[in-house]
Amino acid sequence: MNNTNNKPFNKNKAPNDALNKHNVNEQIRSERLVVIDDQGQQLGLLPKAQALMKAYEKNMDLVQVGENDGVPIAKFMDYGKFLYAKKKQQADAKKHQKVIVVKEIKMRPNIGEQDYKTKLNQAAQFFADGNKVKFTLQFRGREATMIDEVGPRFFTRILNDLVEKNVGQVVEEKDSRSNMLWTKIFFVKGK
Repeated sequence: MNNTNNKPFNKNKAPNDALNKHNVNEQIRSERLVVIDDQGQQLGLLPKAQALMKAYEKNMDLVQVGENDGVPIAKFMDYGKFLYAKKKQQADAKKHQKVIVVKEIKMRPNIGEQDYKTKLNQAAQFFADGNKVKFTLQFRGREATMIDEVGPRFFTRILNDLVEKNVGQVVEEKDSRSNMLWTKIFFVKGK
């Protein structure tokens, strides 16, 4: 139970997050419920008042955990500890997730050679860090008329130069085009 003076769970003091989805103590609407005690023993179908009394005697909360054929199933537990354990479990699951970051490099078709090499070195570093890289080729004004000629050559050059840098097997994941932009996302296979 959340407090020591045998009062029912106070819904106003409940944590205000997505974990708090259960009906607790007086929040349970059904008058009859299947009750499971804190040891996992099924006590059977009991009236709500009797189930609450048994929970208070054990200094526990009565928490509705599910429903079977329209009859709610409630369990004796310390609801605060239950929420804490659930929150820790979600934090651990989040900790073990791998976040994939897409880094973007923007270029123009008439980029200078040294600028191009600098951008390519940045891309190689991003690949080494395990990130995906999004190359955006920007066309402005009359450059947009050359998009079908310059675009494929430019991206082929990028791929060839990345292979020369030994970053690994670079694979194209996504290709999108508009009238002024051509974007391709690449990643290194096996990382």
